[in-house]
Amino acid sequence: MGHIAVLSNPLSGKGRGQRVTEEALDHLRQRGADVRVYAGGSPAETRRLAMLALDAAPDGLVLVGGDGTLSGILDVVCAAGVPVTVVPAGTGNDLARALGLPRTDVAAAVELALTGLPRPIDIGEVRTSTGTSLFLTVAALGFDARVSDRTNRLRWPSGALRYYLALLIELVRLRPLDFTIRADDGPVIPARGTLVAVGNTASYGGGMPVCVGAVPDDGTLDVVAVGPLGRLRLVRLFPVLLRGTHLARPEVHHLRARTVTVAAPGLVAYADGERVGEETCTISVRAAALTVMTDAERGDAHVR
Repeated sequence: MGHIAVLSNPLSGKGRGQRVTEEALDHLRQRGADVRVYAGGSPAETRRLAMLALDAAPDGLVLVGGDGTLSGILDVVCAAGVPVTVVPAGTGNDLARALGLPRTDVAAAVELALTGLPRPIDIGEVRTSTGTSLFLTVAALGFDARVSDRTNRLRWPSGALRYYLALLIELVRLRPLDFTIRADDGPVIPARGTLVAVGNTASYGGGMPVCVGAVPDDGTLDVVAVGPLGRLRLVRLFPVLLRGTHLARPEVHHLRARTVTVAAPGLVAYADGERVGEETCTISVRAAALTVMTDAERGDAHVR
């Protein structure tokens, strides 16, 4: 057996990445694995180290970090064709949730690099006038993307309070967007509303199942569009979103497609926690583009 590359983001999960990396390395070394370690302190450094690690042709890549850490190097990893073992150390970890991967047991998560089953999964692609981005979980367009954007621009307060302040500011500024949506080769449909979510997996934000029913190995994307809502109705929708029962509501529309183009004046799009585009976004699925090591007894992404 060759070596295993361990790529970590020590800053992920508010510093949790460092502790998780140490636990993962301890387990691999106790199991007798030949390990090469790469630790990147910024997205650019992580990307450079990912290319360096993969150039050495490892048997597998262990990625310690959050969804954003992996999505930032997706093109490099997919091109290399090396199976990835995800050891969650972020704040959301929605890919691990979708694949039934251990999210709190570090030893169990990293053990999959040695004894797990390789499983091809889909990834999402967002094309805009400024370029192409890849994502793992959900592309959010509209209100929720604006909240993420506002959160990133605020310098005070810290932690969850910053998100709640951003949410309040965007609620005050809430206006319906004049979306147009085109799914696959269908017609362009006007869809005035509050938000559109395009999911490769069901959840974002650490378990909010906005695209409930989406699975990352079916070759399609789940598109959820929420119609115009007032502030109070939008606030009341959040508990329904958390329960995953919102698809039954009349203001929510759901469809599946391999490609969807979403446009609106002033549109902002986020995916895996990062800003990926604005105005007009064409979102497609790359079927079976990434191989992830999974536990056959825990994985549930093939079950609707």
